[in-house]
Amino acid sequence: MQVSDAVVLRDVTAGYGRRTVLRGLSARLPRAGVTAVVGPNGSGKSTLLGVLAGTIRPVHGTVELSGAGRPGYVVQRDAVSDALPITVRETVAMGRWASRGPWRRLTAHDRAVVDACMAALDVSSLAGRRLSTLSGGQRQRVLLAQGLAQEPDLLLLDEPTTGLDAAAREHIAGVIERESARGVTIVHVTHDPAEASRADHCLLLNEGRLVAQGPPTEVLAAATGTPAQARLQ
Repeated sequence: MQVSDAVVLRDVTAGYGRRTVLRGLSARLPRAGVTAVVGPNGSGKSTLLGVLAGTIRPVHGTVELSGAGRPGYVVQRDAVSDALPITVRETVAMGRWASRGPWRRLTAHDRAVVDACMAALDVSSLAGRRLSTLSGGQRQRVLLAQGLAQEPDLLLLDEPTTGLDAAAREHIAGVIERESARGVTIVHVTHDPAEASRADHCLLLNEGRLVAQGPPTEVLAAATGTPAQARLQ
């Protein structure tokens, strides 16, 4: 494995039960870099995040981590049920479960991490609000704060800015840039070519296979002979 690689996937095949989604995928993700994962709906982007998070085990192939041993996975905001009677602070504090366990009381350090992550995403003033009462942008920022509270070496984001207004997108993009500068390896799924172009590295998936990987400008240009956006929807 090269020193610059945080993650190396070799010939990974994975899916759900008998349904295969990823097929023989091999890729390298740069350490402390931002990797954008693009491709049409159903191409395997979220499945790839599950494999990297360790929640989906490949049926074939290997996933090698180097300097990206602790993953933090941020789901899409609509993946969290409105029926959950949980506050913003409680949601962010759940990020500490990765190191503390779900039922142990938080230490002073844990509480400080939670406070810092809420401040970083500008949701401290919402700490006592129910998650279900928040706007889409607010909820996504809370979930990202939860991901940061895990203090991950590898931060995985599933379409973190989809459906958000420009201000919310820029706020989240700024957090991603800061975390990368701190040495965190970041992988995010996006349908937005503009967002993908800001990354350091890009993977293009189609029908569960890796079509291209490398600098975003080259990968997006390879998406199709017509404008790349057509293949990213």
